[in-house]
Amino acid sequence: MDLFSANASAALSSRAPLAERLRPTTLDAVLGQRHLVGPGRPLRNMVERKAVRSCILWGPAGTGKTTIARPVASECGSHFEMLSAVSASVKDIRAVADAAASRLGMTGTSTVLFLDEIHRFTRSQQDALLGHVESGLVTLIGATTESPWATVNRPLLSRCTVLKLEPLDEADLDALVQRGIDELRERRPVTITDDARTHLVQSVEGDGRRLLTGLEAAADLALDNPAKGATAGEITFEVLTESLGAGIAHYQAGDHYDAASSFIKHMRAGNAEQASAWLNHMLDRGEDPRFLARRMVIFASEDVGPADRSALIIATGAAHASEFIGMPEVRYNLTHAAVVLARAPKSREIVEFIAAAATTKLEPPPQSAHMH
Repeated sequence: MDLFSANASAALSSRAPLAERLRPTTLDAVLGQRHLVGPGRPLRNMVERKAVRSCILWGPAGTGKTTIARPVASECGSHFEMLSAVSASVKDIRAVADAAASRLGMTGTSTVLFLDEIHRFTRSQQDALLGHVESGLVTLIGATTESPWATVNRPLLSRCTVLKLEPLDEADLDALVQRGIDELRERRPVTITDDARTHLVQSVEGDGRRLLTGLEAAADLALDNPAKGATAGEITFEVLTESLGAGIAHYQAGDHYDAASSFIKHMRAGNAEQASAWLNHMLDRGEDPRFLARRMVIFASEDVGPADRSALIIATGAAHASEFIGMPEVRYNLTHAAVVLARAPKSREIVEFIAAAATTKLEPPPQSAHMH
């Protein structure tokens, strides 16, 4: 790296958000996820054996998926590449694979590809990745907030270990607050009151990134506009709640499930206008169109069933469209399906058949009629 590049890298690092500046460089520094990084646990074993294996990190936002992937690759002596499934293409996958082959041949160094939001990849994109993972040219660490069994192709999933991450507990979040305060103090005089600290820890629902984003925003506000009677840089309860209420907290995992529940309930109640409103509300906040399509395919059989035989066809058509049509155009297909499902007659007959199947005595098929 030349002097210009080094200076640019240092400048970029100084401007990075607090959450990025605090990313651990070793597995020992990772907070939480002891069932994965503790002694004898899967990720710890990979590091100790210097042998990283393909895996899917599945868990809520802000639980450390990216944070864990980097030190695992580094401590295993692998080169680390990162792509986001939101923006990456098959061409990007090929470029990573070509570079990995060259690197392996020239230096013997293996390559770890961290694929963020792997659930956003289409089936064809996942298929393009499969061969490189299967051959061992690339070791995949995928990250997702969605169930891998519903969003990752079976052939690719069969070559990965699924590791579930849990929300950070309050002790880990409190330790993260302290790391954040210590980092902020290196640049400016920042403190936090006990009640503000407790409120921050309890309000982020185990999301470490959300905690650090809120802490940094509160520090900016405390320095620029301190609370009455407080010193400049003192994060009080009032300052914290004001900064969080100003839009620092955005569409989080809890909001995701609440919004999806509202969407389903309005379709069930036959309210097409509200069903459309909730669907588009979620799309506007970055929801994966395929998640919404899957919910409608399930709804078509679970809540409409035989009452309208076209419902499942329309829902699966929207799901198919979501695989190859991106935003914003795919909202037409999804809204079309949502309106049809909301207006359709409802039947829980399929649910009742499934429930009855558990207790229904199995009978042999009827004898075929003999022709004379």
